[in-house]
Amino acid sequence: MAAPAEPGDPPGFQRPPAMLRLKRKRRQRSEPAAAAAAPAPRGPSAPARRNPFCSLNNNNAPQRAAAPQPPAPAGGDPSAAPFWQFLEPACEEKPPGRAEPAGGADILTLTEDLHSPTAVPKVPSSPRQDFPADWSIKTRILFMSSQPFTWTEHLKAQEEAQGLAQHCRATETTLPQSVQEPQLSTELRCAFQQSLVYWLHPSLPWLPLFPRIGADRKIAGKACPWAQDEALQQVLRSDWCVSFSSLYRLLKAGLCPYFYVCCPQFTVLFRAAGLGGSAVPSAAIAPTTRGFREALRSEGIEFSLPFVEERARRQKNSGEDLGTEVADDLRGGSSAEDAEEPALSDDDEESFSWLEEMGVQDEVKKPDTISIQLRKEKQEVQVDHRPESLALVRGSATLPLLNLLINCRSLVAVAGPQAGLPPTLLSPVAFRGGTMHTLKARSARARVPGGSEDVFSLEVLGPILPHTLRALTRLLGPAQRGAFRALLSTHQPSAAFNCCPQPQEAVGSQQDLPACGLPPKTLDELRQCPTLGKSAIRFLEMKDYAYTWKA
Repeated sequence: MAAPAEPGDPPGFQRPPAMLRLKRKRRQRSEPAAAAAAPAPRGPSAPARRNPFCSLNNNNAPQRAAAPQPPAPAGGDPSAAPFWQFLEPACEEKPPGRAEPAGGADILTLTEDLHSPTAVPKVPSSPRQDFPADWSIKTRILFMSSQPFTWTEHLKAQEEAQGLAQHCRATETTLPQSVQEPQLSTELRCAFQQSLVYWLHPSLPWLPLFPRIGADRKIAGKACPWAQDEALQQVLRSDWCVSFSSLYRLLKAGLCPYFYVCCPQFTVLFRAAGLGGSAVPSAAIAPTTRGFREALRSEGIEFSLPFVEERARRQKNSGEDLGTEVADDLRGGSSAEDAEEPALSDDDEESFSWLEEMGVQDEVKKPDTISIQLRKEKQEVQVDHRPESLALVRGSATLPLLNLLINCRSLVAVAGPQAGLPPTLLSPVAFRGGTMHTLKARSARARVPGGSEDVFSLEVLGPILPHTLRALTRLLGPAQRGAFRALLSTHQPSAAFNCCPQPQEAVGSQQDLPACGLPPKTLDELRQCPTLGKSAIRFLEMKDYAYTWKA
């Protein structure tokens, strides 16, 4: 029986002991009934029960999975077919639910479905004998061809030594238009070793020193004995200053065509006179911030913002003057910028005169001086950390920039995995304190799904400089019988270096750089005025010894 209710309990109230007994009785009654109602095993003809958790769109999933694979394109170049073997390792995982590409789809269609830096746009160029100058740094290039790349493997000791000697002596190798037996061509193999060489400072084999922007995750956990040792940091910094000054002197003397300074916050590209469409030495900095641009102004370094000024010119030519004020505010070294005071101007005072006419000037709060100043600087801050913030320094102003970078304490991180580590210097030629390195190259072979022919690939990894891309394509043309494709991964912050200087300054210069370490043909190609803007070449194809590219 249920426990008797107390006098103060409401009608129908059961005490806890009574409730527990009722629950036990109900459980005992339900067990025999459940055993008797257990269903018999279904026969083979019984329909399968539908999964209540599956999506309605997945009802035909088994049929789609059992669909036959589409055949490979017949009668064509096997490199035109999609090959997942090469693209998957270097790309991020594909999101679920993507449709699988057709067998005849181009490799570019496949890369568009992958979240990778090798995805390319849809507008190719017309076939030409050359491709435009690309000043961005590549992190990976994947070459593909129907001809094998075995001639790049297992170089002999003599061939490797000869290639390094050719690089140090700046020897140019002349090859025929087509090499019949690349595996037996010693000149070709030595030239390939020569094209992989670059110079770097500092050299710490256990640390990835490129790229430096966003590299904290890769460097975290590695041994950094200088992080807590100020004396060791000072030694590294003084050694770096010597190497940096050596590179700049080589550049001014015409013995170094260009070099990069890779910092955790930005990258600087120094170019010799005559390269990049400029008749004087130049330095491009990207990306920049308002604070760094103010530091340039405070040091008296004149600079320009080509992307901002180009936008202002386009708006002015189209009858819109909205961008003119932005370009004037952001242009370095302007007298108006130096004379600007934080106090309210006459225009600002007149803009509030209507409040006095209405007699409510005391009831309405006017914006203070700081608010007005921030509103004026809003458009300048908006370009920070973007390609449009690229700053271009020309001529004699590059020397004060050198001194600023050497004396700038914020150039080296004070906290985090990169604390105390000087910026990375990358150069195509030797310099004081530089260490010779070679890019990593490996070849592979894969079978096209549904096809009978093999596709060959050559993957090059590392900081691939502009002249290296030229050297590799010049070798692959004769070795691969004038037909290959290349997917290029770009270090995105360096893509802004492809900006074109102002028309009045983009003078075609024929400065002599005979001893800069690059072949004359490569120099002629790098003398061109950049035309890629904020983009970089992401796909390159040679067919019948003519180039097409996409950026």
